[in-house]
Amino acid sequence: MTGPSAEDRPADPAGTGKEPSAGVRAGLRRLWRTGAVASPAADGGDAPPGGAGATAISPPGAAEAQPRKPDQPELLAQVPRLLQLAAAWSWRLLLTGLVIYLAFRFAVYLRLVVIPVIAAMLLTALLQPVASRLRQRGFPPVLATWCVLLIALVVIAGAMTLIVNQIADQYQTLFNEVQRTIGHLEHSLARAPFHLNPARLQALSKSMLKYISQHKSVVAGTVLTGGKYLTEFLADVILTLFIAFFLLKDGAQIWAWLIHPMSSRSQWRADQAGNQAWRALVYYMRGATVVAAIHAVLLGLALWLLGVPLLVPLVVLIFLAAYVPLVGILVAGGLAVLVALATKGWVAAVILLGVLVVENQIEDHLLQPLVIGRIIKLHPLAIILALAVGGIIAGIAGAIIAVPVAAVITYAWPALREDPPDG
Repeated sequence: MTGPSAEDRPADPAGTGKEPSAGVRAGLRRLWRTGAVASPAADGGDAPPGGAGATAISPPGAAEAQPRKPDQPELLAQVPRLLQLAAAWSWRLLLTGLVIYLAFRFAVYLRLVVIPVIAAMLLTALLQPVASRLRQRGFPPVLATWCVLLIALVVIAGAMTLIVNQIADQYQTLFNEVQRTIGHLEHSLARAPFHLNPARLQALSKSMLKYISQHKSVVAGTVLTGGKYLTEFLADVILTLFIAFFLLKDGAQIWAWLIHPMSSRSQWRADQAGNQAWRALVYYMRGATVVAAIHAVLLGLALWLLGVPLLVPLVVLIFLAAYVPLVGILVAGGLAVLVALATKGWVAAVILLGVLVVENQIEDHLLQPLVIGRIIKLHPLAIILALAVGGIIAGIAGAIIAVPVAAVITYAWPALREDPPDG
């Protein structure tokens, strides 16, 4: 058995003069073939430095030059910083908008539950100060809650009864007065300076009176029986009162249960934000109720002095519409002006319009700054934008809750960014 040739025999790696073993020689031959170790016979057989048989270790594939790939930071460095920020914010805003849209779609799908929950929260914010005072006077929580809810239920039921009875009793009177006013308006437009075609005016007035007469039973039936909306309305009212009862009685325990799964740091922030948000909602409902009551009293007094029919329904409508700042009172007041014009003529309508303008100025410069502005510091532009967004998203219900939601966010957001005290 012959040994390896001189060409295949590796030199002594350590320069000791001893021949390496067979396993070492086989491993070195494999390294030579792959190029990981330079052969001692390379470059004309000259031994590498460091000894007669020293080997030079080089990385695999060192003989072939590999092109250098650009690093990721260098590619990002070529993109302007402003464009990077815009791209980062864009996809986050798109994702946030998608989540908000899906949340609103889900809320619309469950509107029979969502609307009573929102109404119960607003009602609870309005009634909680009364319940708290009863508790301070020694009432048990359950008794204080029942007293407050029963008072609210009596007020709501009484208002609805008055509205239904007055509309049912005065509808024929309203129809007769509208007919008389239309006749006077027709004669006025046919004479100077208008000189409109009497035949066309008469045809238009007959069509209007026919429409009102045909829809008399529809209106009366809707008010008295509720039609297809009665069941849904009663279900919403019952669910609202049910939720409001437990919010008044166990609101603090429910809130503690909601934030219990959070960490201690998150619990502190959520509790601070929740307290600030609830405080803003309570103060807003209190101030809005005072403003609505002032509007209802002043405009109701003007309606009573002018002898306009449907006094109680119009007063209740004005009171409820005043909860929508800046816009609600204009809509309800405009309807009252139209009723006054149709029943009492243009003189009464002009007088009521003047009262409405004065009322609007009093609200803008006195009631809103003194009653609500000191508690809920929202700029009129913010209120208008909130009303527009709420109305576009959810109609009348969105306009009603838009300003309270804006106030809650305004007060809760800084509390969410605060750090808990040390220790």
